[in-house]
Amino acid sequence: MSDQATQQTHDPLEALEKHFGHRKFLDGQAPVVASILAGRDALVVMPTGGGKSLCYQLPAMCMDGVTIVVSPLIALMKDQVDALVAKGIPAAMINSTLSPDEQSDRIRRMRDGEFKLVYIAPERFRSQSFTSALTGCSIGFFAIDEAHCLSQWGHDFRPDYLRLGSAIEKIGNPQIGAFTATATPEVRADIREVLRLRDPYECVSGFERPNLALRVTHCEKEAKKYKRIESVIRRYKTGIVYCSTRKHVEAVTAELSAWGISVVAYHGGMDDKSREEAQNLFIKRKRDVAVATNAFGMGIDRSDVRFVIHFDVPGSIEAYYQEAGRAGRDGEPSVCELLFNYADTRTQEFFIDGNNPGFAVIQDSYRVLREQADSKHEVTLPIKAIADAVMAPNDMGISSALSTLARAGMIQRFDIPGKRMRGTRLLRPEIDEHHLEIDRAALEEKDRRDRAKLKAMIDLCYSTECRQLWILEYFGERNPPTCGSCDSCQSQSSAERRPPDDEERIIAQKALSGVARMSRRQAGVWKGRFGRMKIVGMLLGSRSKDILNARLDELTTYGLLKSEGSAYVQSLLRELQGAGLLQTESGEYPLLTLTERGDQAMRGKLDFQIDWPKRGRSAPAATNDESDLVALDFDEVLYEKLRELRAQLAAEGGNIPAYVIFSNKTLEFLTRLKPRSIEAGLRIQGIGEKRAERYLPAFIEVIRDHTGEPV
Repeated sequence: MSDQATQQTHDPLEALEKHFGHRKFLDGQAPVVASILAGRDALVVMPTGGGKSLCYQLPAMCMDGVTIVVSPLIALMKDQVDALVAKGIPAAMINSTLSPDEQSDRIRRMRDGEFKLVYIAPERFRSQSFTSALTGCSIGFFAIDEAHCLSQWGHDFRPDYLRLGSAIEKIGNPQIGAFTATATPEVRADIREVLRLRDPYECVSGFERPNLALRVTHCEKEAKKYKRIESVIRRYKTGIVYCSTRKHVEAVTAELSAWGISVVAYHGGMDDKSREEAQNLFIKRKRDVAVATNAFGMGIDRSDVRFVIHFDVPGSIEAYYQEAGRAGRDGEPSVCELLFNYADTRTQEFFIDGNNPGFAVIQDSYRVLREQADSKHEVTLPIKAIADAVMAPNDMGISSALSTLARAGMIQRFDIPGKRMRGTRLLRPEIDEHHLEIDRAALEEKDRRDRAKLKAMIDLCYSTECRQLWILEYFGERNPPTCGSCDSCQSQSSAERRPPDDEERIIAQKALSGVARMSRRQAGVWKGRFGRMKIVGMLLGSRSKDILNARLDELTTYGLLKSEGSAYVQSLLRELQGAGLLQTESGEYPLLTLTERGDQAMRGKLDFQIDWPKRGRSAPAATNDESDLVALDFDEVLYEKLRELRAQLAAEGGNIPAYVIFSNKTLEFLTRLKPRSIEAGLRIQGIGEKRAERYLPAFIEVIRDHTGEPV
């Protein structure tokens, strides 16, 4: 046993200064450390930069035995082990970079008590012999870093993490700690269940990062993305650019290099040695900027990161906030900018399809395995060969199908010596594809949740509400404050936001009630049934044919806001949507409905702020109420021209939904009213200042050309 290990102190403050050079704990660390040293299991959700690593490293120095730390990335565990060894703390790691003899040697040294912390990659627990070898070690604490990876409802699910529950049981059920930076309530519940935590101390630190300025920049063209990247880098110097694909990593790296930026690339297509070299160049401050794929971002860590840029939209709020949180770990002001183009969501949809192949693909994959198995019930087909055989749209779906079969106990994956591929062993070869014991409802639910996470990410990008407030409420914090530093808070409209007075609160509740009466609630989720204009008409007490035919005049909310006027109600609904109280469901006809926040606000249980529209029927746009439009001629030819223009602009904007530009009803207003100026166009419902500036000139040009007026 090393001298360092024998000179053990059980006093956490003494150990904090002795081993880590700190005299005080950061906020939230002390109760976590105290609970662990008191012998309790722990579930710790602490934001990036909050010091969660110390919450298991420090107890390791005060407890008897070795602390095992499960970490998902070789680069990340190497970084932490190197830092511990530099402090004189006996630490090591066990992963695929070691030979079998080296692994055996380190396990022997664990038994001899030479290490206080040993970082182990989760895939090591695939081997029953490896897990059995650990039973001879005196394990004082079992820490799982990035614990969200074990939840299939999380944003970074890794099947290898699911083995940890049985592995912990096999090595004697030591005390457990689960640590992560991002976990929704449902993910935390999954962690407790999979790890079988015993009366755990739960710490969910505030997700607020007041030093981060969150921004979303809408980029119709890739050129605008590069322009923003250059602007941010020139100003802030050091940071990370996240991309969703290797292709984008390589393209962005090449562009930055051409600008003379000191840059390094990091993605999964690189070998371990190249990734390690890239990470070290960045961490040791030999490169100013790292361009990395999202999946491998956990291995890139540096305290003075002044910016994080997302070149592509992430697939979830969890992934986005975890990656954005790598900026400003030193507490200094930093900027996080997401370059949003709706077309980029197709990449995330591709990933969702790959991660959720569906029961039919799982059946077909299993059938191919049974057909190709040898006398030992083993198959050595490459993933691509299986994908070709079942005509799967992408190889990722086959990998996911095999993972599902493995979790169901139908197959076992094994390494093939000397080859960069894995084989498959049938565990129950007598069962055919028609009798697979797989929870189809769970498969469908995971697919639904993954798509809901992407939708939440898109909603954040379109929202005009405070970015950090939006995110904190997503993670379950109640009534968090606005940050004051994001792009929404800094915009002109945000500067005029305020809570409602008593009268305005009642008006807002009436509007929300009207939307609720025209929606339906299924399984606790609000679903829209009508578009914005029908809702406006109902609230105004319109006698138009559409309103009466739909029997909306029979609702208790019919005509509740008749005294406020069309322009006010339209603006109010737009502001309520920007505040996250209403949402538009995508589709051919966008339907307006409540959010859960809107439901709470309607019941008076949620505080909110908006830029309140000016009241009074004399406001502009009162002339384009639905009932007033009946008297105006509808020009079908012009309407089709405007639809064609909208489709063209949507395609040029990255194939965004057409209604994001103007809804069908707004096109009808344009067709009937034929505005010849921006000022006149702003009087039309559905056209705000931003859309007017971006799109309206092109529509006015078509209208003038159609009517024969000079452009």
